[in-house]
Amino acid sequence: MITPDQMGFVKIRNQETIALRNVPVLQYDQFYQSVSSLLLENENHCVNYYAYPIDGQLKFIACIANDKDSTIAVGSHEMPLHDRRELKSLSKEFFPMHIFEREIHENHNVNFTDHPWLKPVRYAYNRSDKSKVISTYPFYKIESQELHQVGVGPIHAGVIEPGHFRFTCNGENVLHLEIQLGWQHRGIEDLFLKKTSLIQRLVLTESIAGDTAIGHCLAFAGVMESLSDTKVNTRLELERSIGLELERIAMHVGDLGNMNIGTAYQLAASVFGTLRTPAINYTQTWCGNRFGKGLIRIGGSHYALTTELIDKLEKFLIKFEESFEPMCAHLFSLPSALMRFENIGKVSKKQMELIGAVGMTARMAGIERDVRLSHPFAGYKHFNITSDLLENGDVWARAYLRKLEIKNSIEYIRDLLARLKDFNEVIPKPKSENELSLAPDSFCLSLTEGWRGEICHCAITDREGKIIHYKIKDPSLHNWFALALSLRDLEISDFPINNKSYNLSYCGHDL
Repeated sequence: MITPDQMGFVKIRNQETIALRNVPVLQYDQFYQSVSSLLLENENHCVNYYAYPIDGQLKFIACIANDKDSTIAVGSHEMPLHDRRELKSLSKEFFPMHIFEREIHENHNVNFTDHPWLKPVRYAYNRSDKSKVISTYPFYKIESQELHQVGVGPIHAGVIEPGHFRFTCNGENVLHLEIQLGWQHRGIEDLFLKKTSLIQRLVLTESIAGDTAIGHCLAFAGVMESLSDTKVNTRLELERSIGLELERIAMHVGDLGNMNIGTAYQLAASVFGTLRTPAINYTQTWCGNRFGKGLIRIGGSHYALTTELIDKLEKFLIKFEESFEPMCAHLFSLPSALMRFENIGKVSKKQMELIGAVGMTARMAGIERDVRLSHPFAGYKHFNITSDLLENGDVWARAYLRKLEIKNSIEYIRDLLARLKDFNEVIPKPKSENELSLAPDSFCLSLTEGWRGEICHCAITDREGKIIHYKIKDPSLHNWFALALSLRDLEISDFPINNKSYNLSYCGHDL
């Protein structure tokens, strides 16, 4: 029998399934105190807080991860669906909660008193108040004859995705940047309920953020395999981690290329951009898709790493390093490049703690947050990794950390390939839909560390084992605020290099 801890929450592990009845339902006052007590501890942070309707109630679930003991505290509270009373906001004291409470407010019309600003997150098509439309979005305003505002988007100059950036400027200097990304809400979470076949859900998962297909699909696989009690052998876990690290290498080296486009340093832009191609081409050789779609499937794989594929991977890594290492050495010692990197777009550790930054955005400002370390999954359960931290919090830190993480990923892949020799298990074919029977009336949470940072998927099943609610959190949900903070007191011309230095996901935010 699973029992709550002294905070009234139940503790689980990453990718663990528990009966929904074992998630404690607290009165809101007790829930508020429990979450507050947990978040006062530096090792704890909220990985998800959301609400969904069930049996005439609006059920709220909070998931607080402890990065030291690898547990996740889960608790809930409820209110009648037709009772839209006010709730005391957690965000006033614990600002990282602001984005979760704003989403709950927008989706379910729950008013959080003392919230800093209950503005909409993404204008979901099924939001509670349809009178709130993006054309009347409440942008921050300052009455002044000396200040002016500059709007960029929502049609972006580059062919990426829609997003609007509103700069409040004094001359060329940016005082405030507000980012609104709710222009193309796809309703991904709702589609998880409407598209009930396994292959439809896998395709949806790979489309949450197309450049993080492996990271998100690993999180989904963690949910499905846990709910169905599907065991995965060690060799498959190791191969999945190789895929994830290849995704990290490809995206990071591509970003280094884009950052150098932003500084007009064409040599580095060309070299790094060229190196991205063989990285994603290897993934295509492996599974038939350059972004790894099709690589991760439930319980098995159609694309086991063969001896021939391993040989090609080892050769690719050697050839990659031959160009990558000297280009990095040149770039990070070049005064003209460093002038555009150092002390540009600087953010502090305190600021990143306040916004709940995750992944690389946290680590470049001295916050050790890496799910591979704190809540290991897949192959990371079988070997130790390190997590590089930088203190600068500027464009240089975001560039240099990419270099360090690429180097680490190469070493991890070599380590994983060596370990594969100890596991001669045959990787089974993926489970078919009729082979999966999901636990009824259950809750499961799955965390992975994508190349941008912490990914969280949560699922809830009914008494027949059907998924009745699916919640997704991409790391960009937290990290977009970091870009806004980076622009304060900088010239507006510094926006492109700062934006490229984060390369956050528009669609990952606007699910």
